[in-house]
Amino acid sequence: MNASGGGAARPARLAVGIVSAGRVGSVLGNALATAGHQVIGASGVSRASVRRAATLLPDVPLEPPDQVVERSDLVLLAVPDDVLPGLVRGLATAGCFRPGQIVVHTSGAHGVAVLEPAAEHGVLPLALHPVMTFTGRQEDVQRLAACSVGVTAARDDEAAWSVGEALVVEMGAEPVRVPEEVRPLYHAALAHGANHLITLVRDCVDVLERAGVQPAERLIAPLLSAALDNALRHGDRALTGPVARGDVGTLRQHLRELGEHAPEVTASYRALAERTAQRARAAGLLRQHDAQEVHTALEDTP
Repeated sequence: MNASGGGAARPARLAVGIVSAGRVGSVLGNALATAGHQVIGASGVSRASVRRAATLLPDVPLEPPDQVVERSDLVLLAVPDDVLPGLVRGLATAGCFRPGQIVVHTSGAHGVAVLEPAAEHGVLPLALHPVMTFTGRQEDVQRLAACSVGVTAARDDEAAWSVGEALVVEMGAEPVRVPEEVRPLYHAALAHGANHLITLVRDCVDVLERAGVQPAERLIAPLLSAALDNALRHGDRALTGPVARGDVGTLRQHLRELGEHAPEVTASYRALAERTAQRARAAGLLRQHDAQEVHTALEDTP
């Protein structure tokens, strides 16, 4: 490491190795190369990984993971959450890590404890999780520049925190410190919001199309975009609709219609309506009596 003009620790120009060239790894590799680092190798055997590497990491050789790691100053482990612990142990057992390397993983669910087998070999362990959903296409590079990255380093190693933050800034994103102990809860919150939002939107589209209303996506795009914007700007005060109004007759009608035409959606509608009522009541939008009526309707409407 060397120091920037402002006195903050920052990584020097590094030889970067990527394991593997998936949706996240290929995008971060592209961003690091744009920042001036040299991507010297990547692993990837699937057809999709090879295609992504050709697009986002042109001229970067595809090699086995152990060879990629051994030749790298900065190792980027961009693999699924459940794969990461075994991969780190295997690479450590094979002697692939060396003192002075920076080893980064991109898992949201893990902090730096999962990198302990590598840390025992003298590496600098970091967790950098982009708070963004990626497709592995070129547009993801622009998305990265608009997102935050959850940074986790060893608790008392301020230099490591600074290196992680510097890498994020170099990639054009905004670093946010996430302590090791809250990493699982942090990830649960993000998954609940992003993953379940997609499920909710696609269920909405399916029900509209089942009703013969098309084009469903074009119909709901302005509505859902406004709802998301209002929720972020105004919090629970943005709640609208039959639950927030205590409109029990409409709520019962919704449940009957969904039960007849989209029964697979009914359980999630009930659960989200109940949670909406709780939030509306806490925000002072729904009176206690009306909240109880909503709860009753959700329980006894077949």
